[in-house]
Amino acid sequence: MSAETNPMTNDDIEECWREIGVSGDRSCPELDEHLHCRNCPTHAEIARKLLDRPLPPGYRDAWTRHFARPDDEAPDGEEIDSVLIFRIGEEWLGLPAAICREIAEPRPVHSLPHRRSEAVRGIVNVRGELLICVSLPALLGIGGTASSRGTDRIAVFPRLVVTGEETKHVAFEVDEVHGLHAYRAHERGAVPATVGRSAASVVATMIPWNGRAVGCLDATRLLDLIDRSIA
Repeated sequence: MSAETNPMTNDDIEECWREIGVSGDRSCPELDEHLHCRNCPTHAEIARKLLDRPLPPGYRDAWTRHFARPDDEAPDGEEIDSVLIFRIGEEWLGLPAAICREIAEPRPVHSLPHRRSEAVRGIVNVRGELLICVSLPALLGIGGTASSRGTDRIAVFPRLVVTGEETKHVAFEVDEVHGLHAYRAHERGAVPATVGRSAASVVATMIPWNGRAVGCLDATRLLDLIDRSIA
């Protein structure tokens, strides 16, 4: 949707990140501590104000027309999917956007009494809601935390990913979150035989991204695996 057709404007939002932040002249003194605007409390507060604003007239109708366009308006009429790309150890994975509920900063994980499962780490408090925290490395049989920095020397931060169905959420920890990524059907590739048995049962396809191979998780299989681990 272009700026001309989007009724939501940012005239009343102070976009400091575009002026003195990472998209500006980088003169903000807070960058010394937070390294990137997305880690700054001021940036988070501005985001909350943006989301809390009342919708302007015509906003819902404009976005409804945008998303209701027929498939043949997409390039070549090809199916497009979206995943949240994240890293665990050396592995890059994609979580279907449909079951991605929230990305949060790490929380203390409180162990559950009389529970000795590697797949269930404990419970975490996310905005007042107690969620079971599972270990994706244990569930998928992949390596744990590796280097926290890439070869490009960009600082990265661990995150807590909340996933699940509308009324049943769980959380898992990741070493780094890239963000949402859309890919087209022709980019899907077969899961290589080198992928472990546990991971292969959940990874539906592989896609290329930034010179890497990302294993896209199947939503139904992943949630079923999580349900079995906490049963």
